[in-house]
Amino acid sequence: MKLVTTLLAGAAFGLAFATAAVAQDKTKVGFIYVGPVGDGGWTYEHDQGRLALEEEFGDMVETVYQENVPEGADAERAITQMALSGADLIFTTSFGFMDPTIAVAEKFPDVKFEHATGYKTADNVGVYSARFYEGRAVQGTIAGHLTESNIVGYIGSFPIPEVIRGINSAYIHAKKVNPDVQFKIVWAYTWFDPAKEADAAKALIEQGADVILQHTDSTAPQAAAQEAGNVYTFGQASDMIEYAPMPRVSSIIDNWAPYYIARTKAVMDGTWESDNTWDGIGAGMVGIGEITDAVPAEVKEEALALKDAIASGEYHPFTGPLNKQDGSTWLAEGETADDGTLAGMDFYVEGIEGDIPN
Repeated sequence: MKLVTTLLAGAAFGLAFATAAVAQDKTKVGFIYVGPVGDGGWTYEHDQGRLALEEEFGDMVETVYQENVPEGADAERAITQMALSGADLIFTTSFGFMDPTIAVAEKFPDVKFEHATGYKTADNVGVYSARFYEGRAVQGTIAGHLTESNIVGYIGSFPIPEVIRGINSAYIHAKKVNPDVQFKIVWAYTWFDPAKEADAAKALIEQGADVILQHTDSTAPQAAAQEAGNVYTFGQASDMIEYAPMPRVSSIIDNWAPYYIARTKAVMDGTWESDNTWDGIGAGMVGIGEITDAVPAEVKEEALALKDAIASGEYHPFTGPLNKQDGSTWLAEGETADDGTLAGMDFYVEGIEGDIPN
């Protein structure tokens, strides 16, 4: 009897040890979000990437996330807590999380960190972003054709290079197809605030804009345009297909899933290294949502041809001749912008009115 009891105890210990070993082998991946997972835009698409990670690896991974994390000191606390919880890899998914990510990474050298849209790296910190400006070129082409008032409104979040690049790219391509087009820009100073975003859209519509582009995360501008009637919009970060065929006539879709899967696999197999990834339409990180029948067939054809030319590398959205806002030469005929200039872009191109806020 004593032998049986001993054997049972040993078996129980072995089972517990095996269970603990399996738990230890599971890779824990964390996500820090600036908005809610239900924002319908930026954070929603990052969370779709998280869910794809679970589907890809099943019981081999555990994912956790914290949503609505403000940029700044709150972010550092949230990232620290996630590292303390045993995360092996943490994705921080907003520009304002950059310095907090670097600060926490110094304290947790064995944890791998990935920061979206930033530029600071470390041995255990990589950065990644998408070439959203490629999608803005397609949107600008459509917008330039669709506007009847020749006024295109643009809702900016914060005056950082990523947003400025988008404004410039959209304007350049709208101007190519419509020399009379004007851009009016309203800065919302938020990534996600439906009330502020709706107010910005309404202000632009009151100024005569009949096409609205946005670099904010909610669907509020879509709803405001729908209420106004005869105003075109584009989905931002996700498809926002519920507003198709009008006012939403197409969209930029951020596809983070392949990147999240690849970087998690690198942690699993021990090959992860700090890197700087900046992919676009060609690599599939930027998608163009269905162009609806509210867009004339010939315009749709032109926009899709531009998309294909960008994807193949045949065409770069920032190709000269292009001048800066003050009229000084930026790019000569046929010259294309280098990544360093694009990454730090702090100027408007010629033709855009108004100043970039500090």
